[in-house]
Order: sequence, then C-alpha cells, then structure tokens
Amino acid sequence: MVRPERQRSRRGPPRDGRERGLSPEPVNGARYRPGQREGHYESFFQRANHPSRPLAFWIRYTIFSPEGRPEQAEGELWGVWFDGETGRHVAVKQEHPIRLCRFDPAALGVEIGGSRLGPGVLEGSAASGGHAISWRLRFSGREPPLLLLARRLYASRLPKAKSLVGLPLACYDGRLEVDGEPVEVAGWVGSQNHNWGRRHTDRYAWGQVAGFDGHPSSFLEVATARIKLGPLLTPPMTSLVLRHGGEEIALNRLRHMLRASGRLRFFRWDFRSEDERFRVSGTIEAPREAFVGLAYRNPPGGVKYCLNSKIASCELRFVDWRRGSRATSQILATRSRAAFEILTDEGGHGVEIRA
Repeated sequence: MVRPERQRSRRGPPRDGRERGLSPEPVNGARYRPGQREGHYESFFQRANHPSRPLAFWIRYTIFSPEGRPEQAEGELWGVWFDGETGRHVAVKQEHPIRLCRFDPAALGVEIGGSRLGPGVLEGSAASGGHAISWRLRFSGREPPLLLLARRLYASRLPKAKSLVGLPLACYDGRLEVDGEPVEVAGWVGSQNHNWGRRHTDRYAWGQVAGFDGHPSSFLEVATARIKLGPLLTPPMTSLVLRHGGEEIALNRLRHMLRASGRLRFFRWDFRSEDERFRVSGTIEAPREAFVGLAYRNPPGGVKYCLNSKIASCELRFVDWRRGSRATSQILATRSRAAFEILTDEGGHGVEIRA
C-alpha cells in the first residue's frame, strides 16, 4: 500500500530555512549564480486575499537571465491588484539592471532597485503603462514549507522548472497604494512562494487555495503541466498536495502524476488524483474578466503568456477510503479565494496582456 506523506509538525521551517532531503540550498535561497551562462528565471512571489471580499494582491520579485547572455540579466518587479467588485484590475512591471539587485543564496533576501523582500517583510514599488503599485507589508506564519514535486526532483535537472511554497497560510498586514489610492491590508491570508528554472514549462495550469470557506486551515497546491519532448507535447501530468484535517496528502510522485487527470479549457480546469487511500478531485474556474495577461520572457528565447487570476472559485471533492465501506467524503469550496494561472503561447483567449 502506498502511504501519502503525513504533515510535519507545524513549528515552522528549520531555522536555516532548509527542508530535509530537498537539496543543498535552503528553501528560499536563490538558485541564480551571477554570471552563469545557462539561462535562468527565478521568482519570489507573495499573494493574499481579503478575508471576505473578492480583493487580492500578487507581488513578484524576479530574476531573468537569457541563455548565453549573462550580461543582459535583469531584476523584475511585478504587481497586480485584483478588484472583483469593480472589475478594475491593475498590473505593472518594472525592470532594473542586475547591478542594482541582490539575491541571497542562503536565505529569503531579495533587493531589486529600491524594493526589498526578506523574512516577514516586503517593501517596494513598480510602475508601467501609466499605472503604479507600491507596498509596505509584513507577513507571518508557522506552517512548514510545501513541496509541489517529490523531494528528489528538486535536486535533479529534470523537470527544468521547480516550484514550492515557502510559507503556506501566510498572514499579511500593512498597506498598498494602487494608482494613488490606499488599500489597508489586515489579516489577509495567502502564501510566500518560490519557483525557478532554466526555462518555463511549455504549458500549465496552476492553482492554490490558502484557506477554504469554512475550512480556514486547509491548503491546496495543484498543477497540470505539458512538456515538449522534441516537437511533441506530453500528455497532461497533474501534481497535487492537500493539507486538510491535520494531514498532508501528497500526490506528487511520478506514478501519481501519470495516473492523474487534468483538463483545461479557457477558463475552467478540472483535475483528479488518487492513491489507495485518498481521492482528490476538483474544479477551479473564473470568468475571463477576472484575469489579467502577463508576458513572461523565456530564457532560451521567446515569450510565454500567463493568464493570471487570484479571485477564482474552487470546489474540491475529497474522499478518504481508509475506512473501507465506511469511507468519508467532503466538499471544500471557496467563492473567490483561489489562485488560478494558465501559461500558454496560444492566442484566442481574449485576455488583454497588460504587463
């Protein structure tokens, strides 16, 4: 019988920021090495939702280094404000030369221009296209890191894109300013995240829920990806981790990913994964108007388009088969607190590319 990994003690990550068995680097230490010729992107992003209203922010500190041209490496600051009440979303991106940036390989420590990110704090600003977002926020939490992939894959060259959650259920307080209008942030819950790679995944859907309606301590991280092998795309592979009821259900090994299903249509995503003890299936969706489009440069060349929403809905169906004929089933849901991203190079989606 395959046993899913149980949730570790919720005393927070180890003091040096390492996750046992992950890799030699700390969880939030930068993988980028100045001057490296191998192409590289790396992002440290924060996101959170208002406790009861369809409002959210997403702030991303990024390294971009094109393959074979390390002298052209840059730091990028991204910010998106989602307002599901008015339908007015604001997206900005600002680039800075790499000489004005610092990325700590030993801990969470990023500086891009005058903006910084460190343990428990992020401060900065970005402007583009006639819009501006600034932030001065604190965050805290005691959840251990969550790994979307099986541990051994983080130390391997494949897959070329890696992703983890440094702090699930992070709680944010402070202040944003969106086009000159103040936004007070008090007790907004989300996550601190870290991803990196030599190139972007060819196509993916990524989702996250940091607290369901009625289940505020439950956390979902899920992705369905397709990767090019030569001229062909692999079938969809889905990795899923759910923390619920004091356990971590990690369906993120290769055998889970190959058996799982994931079907994506603009703008609805259905997924399912299971083992001998659990089945988790769900739907994440949002109307086109809940998305903003972002252009991500790819280190080997070209551009991928990220259709990004942080005010999507999610319905999750969770079955625990361990009791045999007395199996239990639950539905977890949220109306507007799900993160939903689609990475594609296809057109026809009708989402404006704003940054």
